[in-house]
Formats: sequence, C-alpha cells, structure tokens
Amino acid sequence: MRRARLAAALTALVLVLGATQDIARAASPAEIDRDVTAAIARMYQTVPNSKQLASKAKGILVFPTIVKAGFLFGAQYGEGGLRRNGRPAGYYSSVAASYGLQAGIQAFGYALFFMSDSALKYLDTSSGFEVGVGPSVVVLDTGMAKALTTTTMQHDIYAVFFHQQGLMAGAGIQGTKITRMDR
Repeated sequence: MRRARLAAALTALVLVLGATQDIARAASPAEIDRDVTAAIARMYQTVPNSKQLASKAKGILVFPTIVKAGFLFGAQYGEGGLRRNGRPAGYYSSVAASYGLQAGIQAFGYALFFMSDSALKYLDTSSGFEVGVGPSVVVLDTGMAKALTTTTMQHDIYAVFFHQQGLMAGAGIQGTKITRMDR
C-alpha cells in the first residue's frame, strides 16, 4: 500500500511538471508587458477599488497567469512584471510547491500592491521575496476590496486575485517565492 501511494505521488509530480512545462518557458519582456497591461485592465473591471489601491501604491507586481496543478503534490508557476508609476520596472517569476489533499488544475492571476517604500525596497533587495517572510501580505477578497478606502489602507502589501479558472478549489500565495528575472 505504501509503495502504491509513493508511485501515485511520483506519477502526479511528473504530470504536474509536464503540465507546467510549456508555461515555464520564459516569455520575452514584450510578452510579459502586454500580458500585464491586459491583466491590469481586467482587474480594474472586476475587482472593486483596485484602481484606487493602485493610485496609492508605490509599485504593483502583476502575475497575469499562474498555473497551479496537483494531485497530492502540487506546483504553480507564472511570470509577471513590476510597474512603478505605470511603467515596467522589472520582471519576476512566482513559484510554489505544496503537498496535501489536492487534485486538479487551475489558472489565476494576482497582483501585489506595495504601499510603502520599505516594502518595495524589500522586494528589490531580497534574494527572492518569500511570502510569509518579511513584510506581511494582506489578501483582499471581493468583500474586503469593496470596503477598502484610503483611510483603511494601513498595510505594506495587499494581494488581489482575479480571473480564476479551473477545477482546483482556492488560490493561495503562502509558500510562494518571487524572484527577479534578468531581462
């Protein structure tokens, strides 16, 4: 029985890695910029107050498409771009692995709004921003986003999810490592 579970887990890991192989090929800066621009427009249309949040942010790191797949073992990957004052300011990858009761494949986008210079500096100076280490990240669901105002914005980093599709329940960024890509 134990060997069967191990074989199933290894098979799942191979399938997950195979499913994300095409996505893992690095996109060009022009492709990332195009996708980030489209993702921001989609987010502004579907997430209440995200445009207001963006107007106060020191920088916005947008991952237009993160693909997450798993069966017991899971992995997710995506590439995105940092915008400062509306202009491209760097390119990043987002990678995570997980283990647990999970099955399926999902695609989603997310944006990290850096509200302080210190949070943005941490992104720039760390050797890979690990969510859960360093500045705390507040995940805004639709209800919280509706209630967000300039007076209630009190955290360094806000995460907003958008455009979720697929057969896997939930989206999360805990355990995620975000690394600057040389482009």
